[in-house]
Amino acid sequence: ELSRIIRESTSQIVAGVALLGNPRETDEILKVCVEINRLENDADRITREAIAGLFKASPDPIQVIIWKEIYENLEQTTDLCEDVANILEAIVLKYS
Repeated sequence: ELSRIIRESTSQIVAGVALLGNPRETDEILKVCVEINRLENDADRITREAIAGLFKASPDPIQVIIWKEIYENLEQTTDLCEDVANILEAIVLKYS
């Protein structure tokens, strides 16, 4: 699920960057930013649920540590996508 969110977020970034050269696409770029933020919020929720599930399901602490780090790294990637969305939004607001 987190990989799907990362794929969707990066696709949204590509779409948003492609629209930057066209001043008539301001609203579309802002919609892209909103969608990336929504995806990042979903990733936060999924990560919390997945980590909680690890502590309930896995008796092996090493596996818990490994998977917790994997989930956190994936979620951090979605945070970085949100950072890009924030930059896109700032560009649009500054130059529109």
